[in-house]
Amino acid sequence: MAEPGDPTTLPPTEPDVDHDDLIGFSSAARLQGRSRAMPPSEPPAPEAPVVEAIVPKPVVASPQMQPPPAPADAPAVQAASVHATTAQAWATESPVKASTRSGRAPQAPGDVGDATGLYAVYALILFAVPTLGVSALVALLAVTGRAGPDHPVAASHFVFQQRTLWAGGVAAALGGILIAVGLGVFVLFIVAVWLILRGTSGVMALKAGRPVRDPRGWFLA
Repeated sequence: MAEPGDPTTLPPTEPDVDHDDLIGFSSAARLQGRSRAMPPSEPPAPEAPVVEAIVPKPVVASPQMQPPPAPADAPAVQAASVHATTAQAWATESPVKASTRSGRAPQAPGDVGDATGLYAVYALILFAVPTLGVSALVALLAVTGRAGPDHPVAASHFVFQQRTLWAGGVAAALGGILIAVGLGVFVLFIVAVWLILRGTSGVMALKAGRPVRDPRGWFLA
């Protein structure tokens, strides 16, 4: 029974609230398998953005281009070339014709007559020393008993060879006689040196195409 002072009416109950579940009893809703309403969960906090480390790029220094050299002054170069050309033209000497003692121009080297025979005799004269005079005797026989060439240059060399061989032969024979008194070796040495010098000078003169200055003299060609 309700006593005086008790409220006549009960407060309205919330239909969704299960009081048995709140005090630990199994309610009909629990036994029926009805799911309990879950309180709303708070949304997850946004993650902080990941900041990538900025790696500084190496700075490559660009090569500095040097300015091209200034061109030389064209008028100065042209003036120098003109001056060099003028000096070269001025320094060029005109050929002067050489003259011999007789006043005639020397003949150009080339055909001097019997050049082959003259060179052969000169070779025999130069080989007189190593052959102990045998080649000189052969050369003496080659220039004796025959007429000389008609060419003036070849004729002068022919007379020069005859003079050299005859004088050398006589001096060598005299040196061989003087060996008995101890003077022959010295005379033979002088004759050998004289033959070599005469033969060498004759070859050089014949190669240059010039005649012997004094074919009948005792000195060099």
